[in-house]
Amino acid sequence: MKKILVLGAGRSTYSLINYLLEQAGQRQWKVRVGDHSLAMAEEKCGAHELGEPFRFDVNDEAQQRKEIAAADLVISMLPAAFHPLVAQRCIEYGVNMVTASYVAPEMRTLEQQAREKGILILNECGLDPGIDHMSAMKVIDQVRENGGELTAFETFTGGLLAPGKDENPWEYKFTWNPRNVVLAGQGIVKFVQQNKYKYIPYHKLFRRTEQVYVPGHGYFEGYANRDSLKYLDVYGLQGIKTLYRGTFRRPGFCRAWDVFVQLGATDDSYLVEGVAQMTHRDFINSFLSYNPHDSVELKLAHYLGLDLEGPEMHRLKWIGMFDQTRIGLEKGTPAQILEHILKKKWTLKEEDRDMIVMWHKFEYLEEGKEKEIHSTLVAVGDDPVNTAMSKTVGLPVGIAAKLLLEGKINEKGVHIPIKREIYDPILQELSTLGFEMIEEHKK
Repeated sequence: MKKILVLGAGRSTYSLINYLLEQAGQRQWKVRVGDHSLAMAEEKCGAHELGEPFRFDVNDEAQQRKEIAAADLVISMLPAAFHPLVAQRCIEYGVNMVTASYVAPEMRTLEQQAREKGILILNECGLDPGIDHMSAMKVIDQVRENGGELTAFETFTGGLLAPGKDENPWEYKFTWNPRNVVLAGQGIVKFVQQNKYKYIPYHKLFRRTEQVYVPGHGYFEGYANRDSLKYLDVYGLQGIKTLYRGTFRRPGFCRAWDVFVQLGATDDSYLVEGVAQMTHRDFINSFLSYNPHDSVELKLAHYLGLDLEGPEMHRLKWIGMFDQTRIGLEKGTPAQILEHILKKKWTLKEEDRDMIVMWHKFEYLEEGKEKEIHSTLVAVGDDPVNTAMSKTVGLPVGIAAKLLLEGKINEKGVHIPIKREIYDPILQELSTLGFEMIEEHKK
């Protein structure tokens, strides 16, 4: 019986672990799920006879070695900083590894060691990164095989709130790591547009958005991801005129979020004083000038040039930013405090459904003619646990694990899923599970 070791049992692992357990009986698998919280591991395994939840401490070297040495395949769903450590152990014991996270520079340094050991460390095999790579490369390879030349590639992905009864003006709730949402976009954004290199500093990012219409689902606004330029080499697109990767939100979100950016409320570099006694209103006021005669709302509107009755102020009021409600933390950075406040209104309720929207635009020349393809994926979750985010992050990882255990992927070293041997079978199975990119030829 083959042993799959899943390290980490957070919110994005629900569908992954379900998938593995559903396959375990007929494929003779044992699925061991380790997490710092035994309760979370037990919750994900349920009562399945082939699931084994256990408490796992990634900092316990003896436990690391014991568990990884006994596994036939390791899936790391731990915080990203721990993946290189797990990968080093996998190399040591000759065990293949899959993860949904970005390839860290430390992971790249393990390429030769992984090859020499004859194993694959497959990264970026979730949603974004993951399905975005696979679905993009499928079209890019098709264009090239037909003699075409790609001239522009734009791609956006968003984890959003599906339309429902909740009159949430942000049209957004947390469907993945809230901390990553609060810190999104920090640093310098880089992309290429019509052969010109472009850069957007963080304090301007949420003002530089573009509108995209997705048929049947309405308009979305996108802001740029940090570094699109690294994908020139990853996708083999050197010489392309435009390459732009971004994140989707519903219209109006970015202008309102920009309020937090301009205030400094997303800063994670220092601790705020007096947090234990602070209210939501105090938190906002701490970034504004002292004026005993003006309200916090008036000072904020004046400082950032907002209309007191405008959409940005409406969104801030709805989220409770001006309420005299205790924050509920003993200490924290501005970013941690903001995250804690937002969780109170942005946590999925029983009636909520999340939605994933991915959209690619390819422009290319074929026989001298300009052509364009739009490729779209829209997925809606079943409930606050079996979410679209959990499915689209977890299922590609599970399918890749199955293919590796069956000997159907022969790549060695440190990779992401951009080769046909990897992306074709994963995309095909995702399609049978209801997750299919719909391609529309525009020209």
